[in-house]
Amino acid sequence: MTLDRFPLVQFRVPGIASSLLRFALIGLLAAAVFGPLLNMLIWTVAEAWYFPAKLPIRWGFAFWSKVFRPEAGAMKALSTSLLIACMTVALSLVLAIPAGYALSKRKLPLRSLFLLFFLLPQAFPTVAVHMNIARIFYGLGLTGTIWGVMLVHAIQGLVFAVWIASAAFAAIGEDQVEAARNLGATPLRAFMTVSLPLAAPGLMASAIFVFLISLDEFSGTFFVGVPDVRTLPLTMLNAALEGNYQIASITALLLLVPSILFMLFVERFLKADVLASVGK
Repeated sequence: MTLDRFPLVQFRVPGIASSLLRFALIGLLAAAVFGPLLNMLIWTVAEAWYFPAKLPIRWGFAFWSKVFRPEAGAMKALSTSLLIACMTVALSLVLAIPAGYALSKRKLPLRSLFLLFFLLPQAFPTVAVHMNIARIFYGLGLTGTIWGVMLVHAIQGLVFAVWIASAAFAAIGEDQVEAARNLGATPLRAFMTVSLPLAAPGLMASAIFVFLISLDEFSGTFFVGVPDVRTLPLTMLNAALEGNYQIASITALLLLVPSILFMLFVERFLKADVLASVGK
């Protein structure tokens, strides 16, 4: 008996194999992405978990109360992180809005060179960059201060702020601005009433990216802020080094929640035409 009498079998087998391979790849990708997150979530409610147990021996929320106690310092570290992130966003937008508006004009001389300049801090290992920044800030009296940590965070976030702001302004058609000018608006008034409101969603996305970068920044805070400035990422690292994985996981969860909410906000307001204009 040959398979010629069953032509459907010859076509179904490759189709089933392809589907199984596709599901296997999706499963591996899901495990790689959500596996560490699931492990972190389990640690947040594990009161006792010892090798070789596959799951916690005792479940509960005892470590949550330890994290939120005033003497633990986690809430103070969170408020410090939020304060520094807000200051970083304010400084980045003050610099990124005029820079992005200027760079969105295609006739600006050396425009590509300016955009490349903002990428330079990302071209080198961050640890080496932050070590040398710390040496400079020490001479300026900025080490161990919130202002010094904020400046380090701004250096990291400014590249995203400027590039996204430039793309947001570039996505605005010239017709609206020219119409405002024809009606007698000054260049400043046309910018404030036309260009800035139209670019607001992209600028908001830029601010959120900078906020998240500042909130998660570790090495810059470590070299410039320690021991006087303590943020939530530093608290998380200290807990992990001491073997307090429950506290480290709860702290990581506190950092993860605003990141997810803000990324959903960015996906809602950052349009495809703005993304397509980045770097043009």
